[in-house]
Amino acid sequence: QVQLVESGGGLVQAGGSLRLSCAASGSIFRISGMGWYRQAPGKQRELVARIISGGGTNYADSVKGRFTISRDNGENTVYLQMNSLKPEDTAVYYCAVFGGLGPVGWGQGIQVTVSS
Repeated sequence: QVQLVESGGGLVQAGGSLRLSCAASGSIFRISGMGWYRQAPGKQRELVARIISGGGTNYADSVKGRFTISRDNGENTVYLQMNSLKPEDTAVYYCAVFGGLGPVGWGQGIQVTVSS
């Protein structure tokens, strides 16, 4: 079983930056990648960024050029560097592990709030 623990969220002014971290522990069976989702009040949960096992990345159009996903420590930690933050980035952010068909594990979620 895999456990995911997020950290690094908080309150930031528009235009500022935050770096989210997700530490993975335990066994991961047939993992294909890791990524970040977010859910804002009144909206559906959406995929923000994903990094696959080979190092390729995918980003939501709304964050391209501003967010960067990366991995450290033998791929057991994933980061989301968020720059030029906007109020519409305000959401709960969730780390996820991907299997062959989609997310198979989730972190508890961490709040990111961007003030105007």
